[in-house]
Amino acid sequence: MGAVSKGPRNLITDVAGLRVGNAQDDGLKSGSTVLVGDKPFVASVHVMGGAPGTRETDLLAPDKTVAAVDALVLSGGSAFGLDACSGVMDGLRAMGRGYAVGAMHIPIVPGAIIFDLINGGDKDWDENPYRALGRAALDAAEDTFALGSVGVGTGAMAAMQKGGLGSASMVLADGTTVGALVAVNSLGSVTTPGDRHFWAAPFEMEGEFGGMGPDTAAGLVTPQSSRKEKAMFMHATGQFANTTIAIVATDAPLSKSQCHRMAVAAHDGLARAIVPAHTPLDGDLVFAASTGTGDIVDHQAMRDIGAAAAICLSRAICRGVYEATAADGDIIPTYREML
Repeated sequence: MGAVSKGPRNLITDVAGLRVGNAQDDGLKSGSTVLVGDKPFVASVHVMGGAPGTRETDLLAPDKTVAAVDALVLSGGSAFGLDACSGVMDGLRAMGRGYAVGAMHIPIVPGAIIFDLINGGDKDWDENPYRALGRAALDAAEDTFALGSVGVGTGAMAAMQKGGLGSASMVLADGTTVGALVAVNSLGSVTTPGDRHFWAAPFEMEGEFGGMGPDTAAGLVTPQSSRKEKAMFMHATGQFANTTIAIVATDAPLSKSQCHRMAVAAHDGLARAIVPAHTPLDGDLVFAASTGTGDIVDHQAMRDIGAAAAICLSRAICRGVYEATAADGDIIPTYREML
């Protein structure tokens, strides 16, 4: 891979042509996040969790006809949150964006959701709020955005502390940029026993999530008793209350099948940062996107891009938890509150 560095923002928007918008309702303790391209971009997806919640992901398979998408959505709200994609579609249609069919333009907006319905927020709505949150997130899309308890990360929870929205980027030796965006709401823990050290500490760059370094304790194989599980009474109220959903992206020109391989490789980063990962009770999913144009890259370049995607995703997961902030009604603490 050669010499690498963080991107100038250390965000997925270091990948040229991408913007991210967040919208949240603090009373609801939930929100939505959208990744939108300046123009349609190639995308695919790989799901490894046992309990995903998705919209329009079938069309991202390499053998399906649609060649590019307009946006990707990560939302809270469980199945209700899939309606955030409708709000994004509304906004894109108003811009004249979308797949042309005669005189019609149909925005292509795949999405995925996390379960954040039992997190201390007020969920007693009369009308599904996520369509409006999706539209607001699109309207807020910029090349710089906040991390932690914002957008889809507003009410997210990992096993031992609040989760959140995370992002990271990396510039490879040949100038290729790779980035990741993630909503951390996992069954597994992002920290080792004792809550101070991140599992993915070996991949940290320039103290971006506190600089605590790796845990030197031996035998880190016994799962911790999850604060999240106790707080949510998961055994009684529903087991499928977890998911880490992510997007990895690059400015290298990739085919749809190469995007799929990039998503597969990025799951390694998820497993390095969350223990356990990819369980039957998680909906772990990674989208992959390419904004590059020209001749597609070769296998050697794909090796490096996939490795970078995994590292960026590990770092983004830790940053999402590290940047989470406390709010009224929280049912578990933040990482920094436990230091």
